[in-house]
Amino acid sequence: MRIAVTGASGFCGSHVARAAVAHGLDVVCHGRRPGPVGRHVHWDAATADPDLTGVDAVVHCAAAVADLPPGSAAEAGQYAVNVTGTERLLRAAGDLPVVWVSSASVYDPRIGRESVQEHHPTAGGHLNAYGRTKAAGERLALAAGAVVLRPRAVYGPGDPHLVPRLLERVRYGRLLLPGGDVRLSLTAVHNLADACLAAVGAGRPGRRPWAPGAYNIADARHYRRDETVRAVLAAHGVRARLHHVPVPLARLAARTGRVPGLTPYAVDQLSRSVTLDLARARTQGWRPLWDLDTVLLLDNGGRPHPR
Repeated sequence: MRIAVTGASGFCGSHVARAAVAHGLDVVCHGRRPGPVGRHVHWDAATADPDLTGVDAVVHCAAAVADLPPGSAAEAGQYAVNVTGTERLLRAAGDLPVVWVSSASVYDPRIGRESVQEHHPTAGGHLNAYGRTKAAGERLALAAGAVVLRPRAVYGPGDPHLVPRLLERVRYGRLLLPGGDVRLSLTAVHNLADACLAAVGAGRPGRRPWAPGAYNIADARHYRRDETVRAVLAAHGVRARLHHVPVPLARLAARTGRVPGLTPYAVDQLSRSVTLDLARARTQGWRPLWDLDTVLLLDNGGRPHPR
């Protein structure tokens, strides 16, 4: 099988491309920069249709990822990639199977978020332009018959977002967190990559392509926020005491810009329990094999084996 992986120079796309090659697939990396493996075909999602000649399936990881506040002037750039770029990708794909990597950020945060299923509303309430444009893009993908994957808080080797931002927040041996401890779903990038291959019927013998539709993708277990933060800090050799800040105070700091980089979206994601129901993906025969313990061991040079 020859698959096209868009955004293969990025965090998620690079892991998907490597996993595909490891399972004997022929990979074509579509993006502005070459991926870590396979053949490179230049594609700018904001300006042109991709050339998908000769591929059997597409895994679309390319996205403009940034926590922009509502009304930001930079939102047009996210729209050009996440929505218009999706239109271009789907038009070029035609009848090819497409796996479209979305995000749990598409879910409306105003509604209860424990054991969130795929029918949870995605049409409003988004706290930033990323969630809004990803929701708009995935509606196009679903209408075209794609498989849409919704991971939450993807982490792992090469993570450019979650862990670096967490480490940046440590000041004078302290880390401030909004509100009390909560339960969270997280997604090891290895689990996401495996789900992408599974969805196109590749990666392991006997796999069949998944039925079109949306699927939550996350680790098998839920995590306690504070315990997870301590484990990540310890794995990176950082000692810090956790201090809980009242949520209204954190929201005020985010709205007024008093804490650089702190946004209403970040406060919301850290102060409320968010867990995903994985039953629908499990009906396709998929199960997550990696978790935080195995990934942290990998980050520290160990030789973990998925569970």
